[in-house]
Amino acid sequence: MKNLLFIGDVVGRTGTDFLTSKLSLVKRQFAVDITIVNGENSAAGDGITPESADMLIRAGADVITTGNHAFKRREASDLFDADYILRPANYPEGGAAGKGVCVLDMGAYSIAVINLMGTVYMDPLDNPFTKIDELLTEIDTPNIFVDFHAEATSEKKAMGHYLTGKVSGVFGTHTHVQTADEMILGGHTAYITDAGMTGVEVSSLGAAIEPVLERFRFRTPVRFKEAEGDCFMCAVCVEFDEKCGKSHKIERLIIR
Repeated sequence: MKNLLFIGDVVGRTGTDFLTSKLSLVKRQFAVDITIVNGENSAAGDGITPESADMLIRAGADVITTGNHAFKRREASDLFDADYILRPANYPEGGAAGKGVCVLDMGAYSIAVINLMGTVYMDPLDNPFTKIDELLTEIDTPNIFVDFHAEATSEKKAMGHYLTGKVSGVFGTHTHVQTADEMILGGHTAYITDAGMTGVEVSSLGAAIEPVLERFRFRTPVRFKEAEGDCFMCAVCVEFDEKCGKSHKIERLIIR
């Protein structure tokens, strides 16, 4: 049996610093073999930069996934040349840099990580259900974990059920609020609708509360800023059989 740690969207420099301070301890506590981190908001402001990606890798991430903010920052243009930094695989062919699949060679076994993005209330990318079918025919390992970056819970649930028995885990990201529906689907696939976020806990999804309130109250353009205060890290830890790709346990984590 092996243990995989998946960490929800890291928000800003504060969230990145907090993850750096906690990750090694969490990995020891849960005997983690592989760590995946969604880092699409890890830069100061939003998006991902070479600096924030480097901090996540140095902290202990094996693979960094992203989402709709993958290409938000100009300085991120060369980031996706790295095998271990992913953007959603269903970006249209021929246009976006990088790729959406990473296969980690762990010696006696390998692990595939797939990054996908939903299309309900999101950018009109290629159909993620069609794309995952294509990808699964190309992957030669039973150990497959999917970061499904999507807005609609219905689309995330649908993807979880669609991939039941086909992959080892489906983890929703993007909405920054950890859901309480972790389960093993079909006795095989670990699932959670949203893994949550890593950043300032008393905030609006990691942003300072007052500017967000101003936007909702008055509907005027407001520049959001990163919240300040005590942080938490939301994640899931999955125990899986690396010989057949079957997940046996998924546990929600909130580290304060």
